[in-house]
This record gives sequence, structure tokens and C-alpha cells, in this order.
Amino acid sequence: MKNIQRYIEQTVLKPTAVDLDIERLVSEAKQYHFLGICVPPFWVKKAKREIGDEAIQLVTVVGFPLGYNTTETKIFETEQAIKNGADEIDVVWSITAFKSGMNWPKIELAKVSSLCHAQERILKVIIETSYLSDAEILQACEICVDAGVDYVKTSTGFAPEGAKLRHIELMREYLPSTVGIKASGGIKNLSQAVELIKAGADRIGTSSGVEICKELGGI
Repeated sequence: MKNIQRYIEQTVLKPTAVDLDIERLVSEAKQYHFLGICVPPFWVKKAKREIGDEAIQLVTVVGFPLGYNTTETKIFETEQAIKNGADEIDVVWSITAFKSGMNWPKIELAKVSSLCHAQERILKVIIETSYLSDAEILQACEICVDAGVDYVKTSTGFAPEGAKLRHIELMREYLPSTVGIKASGGIKNLSQAVELIKAGADRIGTSSGVEICKELGGI
């Protein structure tokens, strides 16, 4: 895992984030060669300016953190995020509609997916695994595949639990190779990150990327 930094999306999504946090985030991404950074929508423009010409993916969130916004709101958020410079969108799906047995989550995700792909952007869907049974996780993955998303992501980091090894294994067993997995929520050290990657995670969303790289040494 000598190239673990290329799996990491270094993240600042705390409600008290200030401009200096965003500047530090970008500086760390440049220093440690992280694949990307994830910032609140409010800070996308600034992050884009700070990144400049560096090969760092700029990720932001939509419908965050609860996902029960209307589809029209999520579409508008996505459009604004792309306009402001986001390369990737992490959208929280409608857990409330899913739990109600509606077909709406697939319709909503297909709309967001279509918008992202028309603008050559990547779409990741946060299904919030801590609120789902194993059967529901598989059903959520099926919906995401049918909607044409690029990645399925475990968590917002605001739920009671984050990424779990068994959930990554379950998701990887079901999802086709064309759909990636982003593990996020509570990933604080190197052993956790390596374990999740070996289980099938393609991306690691964490606010502890620097600490993880320092543990590895030589980076």
C-alpha cells in the first residue's frame, strides 16, 4: 500500500470549517499527493482557486447530510457545484423514500447521474450503511447500478457509524467492476484504510489522511 495516498480524498466537512481549513486542506493534498479533497459546497470556488493546475480532484456534497431534500433542490445544488468547479459530486440519496418503499430514489439518482455525466463529472452516492440492513445495502447497490452512478459510498460521517469492513465486502461482492466503492466515516488510521481497500474500496474518504500517510512513513 505504498501508494495509499492515491486512494485518499482528504475531507473537511465539519460545520465550523473556515477559510484557513480549506487552505490547509489543499496544501496537504499537494504535499501528500492525495487523489482528491472533499469540501462543503460553500467552499468549492475557493478550493478550486487554491488547487490551481494541480492534479487534485475537487469533490463536494449534495443533499448533505440527511438526503431528504427534494430532487429539484439536489439538481440545483449539483448544477451550482459543477458551475463553481467541482469535479465529483457525492450525493446523499433519499433514505426516507427508500425506507418508504418508493421507486423515487432510482428516478432521482438517474436524474443526477445524467446531469453529472453530461458535464463529464463523476457521481458518488452516499447510501448511509449504518441505517441499512445487509439486504437493504444490496438493494441500495442495485438501485445505484440501475441509475448509472459511478461509485457507491458508505457514509456521510454524521450517522452513528461509518465504514464497516463487512459492508465493503458485501458491496464489492454485488457491485459490478464498473462501479467503484468509496469507504468513508470513522477511518482514522492506516490499518483501517488498508483493510477497507483490500476488501474492495477504491476510495477512502477521511479527515485523517495526513496521519495515515505519516503512519506509512516515507511520504
